Order: sequence, then structure tokens, then C-alpha cells
Amino acid sequence: MTLGTPSVMPGHPAAISDLLRGTDPTFSFEFFPPKTERGERVLWQAIRELESLQPSFVSITYGAGGSNRTSTVSTTDAIAAETTLLPMAHVTAVNHSVAELRNLVGHFASGGVRNILALRGDPPGDPQGEWVAHPDGLRYAAELVELVKSAGDFCVGVAAFPEKHPRSPDWDTCTRHFIDKCRAGADFAITQFFFDWRDWVRLRDAVEAAGVNVPIIPGVMPVTNVKQIEKMAQLQGSEFPSDLADRLHAVADDPEAVRAVGVEVATELARKLLDEGAPGIHFVTLNKSSATREIWQNLGPVPVARS
Repeated sequence: MTLGTPSVMPGHPAAISDLLRGTDPTFSFEFFPPKTERGERVLWQAIRELESLQPSFVSITYGAGGSNRTSTVSTTDAIAAETTLLPMAHVTAVNHSVAELRNLVGHFASGGVRNILALRGDPPGDPQGEWVAHPDGLRYAAELVELVKSAGDFCVGVAAFPEKHPRSPDWDTCTRHFIDKCRAGADFAITQFFFDWRDWVRLRDAVEAAGVNVPIIPGVMPVTNVKQIEKMAQLQGSEFPSDLADRLHAVADDPEAVRAVGVEVATELARKLLDEGAPGIHFVTLNKSSATREIWQNLGPVPVARS
């Protein structure tokens, strides 16, 4: 079976959970919705270039506080209608009432989108600021999982944090919250990006020890811009390894050299994760295709879609 070909009846959208039950790892990409016309062109160039790899699925992120909700919805709709790709929509609880969330989920269902990543979301303006629930909304991602599940035949994913969520007081507390989301009905999870494969193994083992058997897909981001990745890692509370930082800063004035290091490190990380039994790899593309395509080629025949 070729990469990304789901084993479902024609006309029926595949559930990511079904793909994960296959014998081979999934291989997927994350995009973010564009804010400008140029950004729109860059995104669709990346989508078309990566579409040829036949990934298992793709996802479209949701801005803090729903700041780019309209663009997220329209991009998800277009991918579902105009490409061969299987889209997963991100939905966040922040700044939305329960009624708005139900309408949004219903909209995706009407367009044939049945895979949703349920997230509490970051506060608007300052991702590390105080999180305030909508007066008619939800407080926790586990509640959003339950809402989506109650709305119909959806496959629901949640976020996982191998190094802990930046708002959590410690790793054990963060992991307990993650297990709560799984027990609320999550079908799978996708992690924030990280750099040490042992963090993913520790999370997987802790979840399995708690009697929870939810596939945790590691998120991997190839480094192509040093300052950008360092800032993103700081915002999400990820440890940026000092040895990697040293390698990147040594070639910081050479974009091609930075990219080469980033591709090498991401390839090694993805290969190790797959060797350790990861159910797939979810690549954060930053709406660029070349680095992801090169990693895919480096991995060779390993990352093919589950049948």
C-alpha cells in the first residue's frame, strides 16, 4: 500500500485512529493558516509539493485565542475539497462558547472533516499569559474532547507534552492531565516538538503504566531558522539542547548549513523514534516543504502509511 492510502470505503473519510491500527507508521504534516496573499501562495506551494508524498494526514493549526479561526477553517475546507489529502482540523476552547464550538465542529462535519485535534489553546496576545475561560465555554481540553465526541462520529486527537506543558507545575502533573484527556475519549495524541527521543519514551511508558493505550505520535520540527526555533522552544517550554545550539550558532550566517544541520538532526530523531516504536511522525513544516521532503527521503522505506 502506498504512503497515505487509507483502507476505507470510497467517499468515507478515514479516521486517523484506523490508520494508526495498521502495521506501518503514519507520516503526517502540520501547516499554519496564512495571514497574507504571499503567505497563501507559499502555503499552497508547500501543500502541493508535499501532497505528492501521499502523507497519512495533514493538520492546520489554530491561532491563540482563535485569532486566525476564519483562515484555519477556510484552509481546512479547501484541503478537504481540493486535494487528495486527509485533513485534521485544530479546534481550541479558548475564547469560544460551547455554542460556537458546536457550530464549528458541525461545520467541519458538513465538509467531510471527521478528524479533529481538541486543544484548550493559548490565551490571545500572550501565549504565556493568564488563561481565562469563556463565561459560556470550557475550562479543560478533556471537556472539549467530550464535546466533540458527543457531536457525532469524530476521531479526536489531543496534544501531548513530552517535556511538560509550560503551565504545568511539574512533569507528573502534566502527565496526569494528559491521561485525563485520553480517558475522556481521545483516540490518539500528537506531541509538541522536542529534541530528545528519551522524553517521548518516558511519556509513553508512563501512560502505558497507567493503563492507557492511546497512540502518541511524536511531533518533529526540522530546524531551518535558529532564532525562530529558539523562540518557539522557549514559548512552549521545550529544552533546546546546548550541543545543537552550538552546532547551529557556529553556522548561523550560512542558511544552507543551518538547514543541513536541521535536516540531519530531525532525520536522526525521527529514525530513533520509529525504532523505539513510535506510531508515526508528525512534521511541523512551518509551511515549507524542502526540509521535510529531504527527511522523508533520508528515512527511506520506513515511514509508509498504515494499512
